[in-house]
Amino acid sequence: MIYSTAIVPVNPEGETRLTRAQTWKGLELKARDARLFLVPGLCTRCEVVEESANHFVREATIGGNDLREIVTLEAESKITFFQAAGPREGAIINELFEDEEGALQLRFYCYMGLRGKEPNTPEEQAQQAQLAGENGYKAALLATLKRTRELLAEGKL
Repeated sequence: MIYSTAIVPVNPEGETRLTRAQTWKGLELKARDARLFLVPGLCTRCEVVEESANHFVREATIGGNDLREIVTLEAESKITFFQAAGPREGAIINELFEDEEGALQLRFYCYMGLRGKEPNTPEEQAQQAQLAGENGYKAALLATLKRTRELLAEGKL
């Protein structure tokens, strides 16, 4: 199985301060259209194809892989991406929380497997290493916060 986790402060020293509501808007916007947040060309399609009060279904092409994800929203707290179709199966979670000092934090964690593959193969271990590496999900969290600040400065958030 692939398990990864990362936590970053939402408001590190020297950065424009984001409220929980602003951070949430950025996270929800990224969930609805990842093209606005990922490096150009990585996500070539991302559209919401079904929606209810607390979830939506998105279809996307990310890194050349076609995905279908059921995305649940727990307002200003947690977004969960259930991998319904694509190369991986499992869940990816983005969660906002306050640490012991009351500072807003953004946590990522996932628990996934490669669809149709045996667990603990070299391919799965390579994906585990990639997610935990310097260009993995911690970098993605930092990039999401950076883009959220940019959208805020542009008046688009």
